[in-house]
Amino acid sequence: MNATIEKFGHPATLIADYGHWVVLLRPAQPTLGALVLAAKSDATAFGDLPGEAHAELKVATAAIEKALGQAVGYAKINYLMLMMVDPHVHFHVLPRYDGERSGAGLTVPDAGWPGQPDLAQAVKLDDSQIAALADWLKPYFA
Repeated sequence: MNATIEKFGHPATLIADYGHWVVLLRPAQPTLGALVLAAKSDATAFGDLPGEAHAELKVATAAIEKALGQAVGYAKINYLMLMMVDPHVHFHVLPRYDGERSGAGLTVPDAGWPGQPDLAQAVKLDDSQIAALADWLKPYFA
């Protein structure tokens, strides 16, 4: 695993594991169910990933969209590839909705709806909340 994956709390935040990608719970939740889709590669440019990783992206995104649709009931989904601080290829995956959503004992509003996500309003999770939310989301990926 690369340093970006470790920074986002792997293995405690692991939701799903693929050959070239991991799906991690985002430790700060701007919307309920916010994830990080991170390449296992050490690549720091999207175009440097192997072709197999690009092909598997279809599998991973389909699983994410199905799981978050069931868990959160999002209206839209945003994939943000910023890579400004954490250099390895990864997306912040944000389910978007009007109002708020609840799960695993947490209620999280989408403060930026219907505009850009408001990352500054993210709910920062403690270790027990990370564990509870990860355990709540994992069955949706089965």
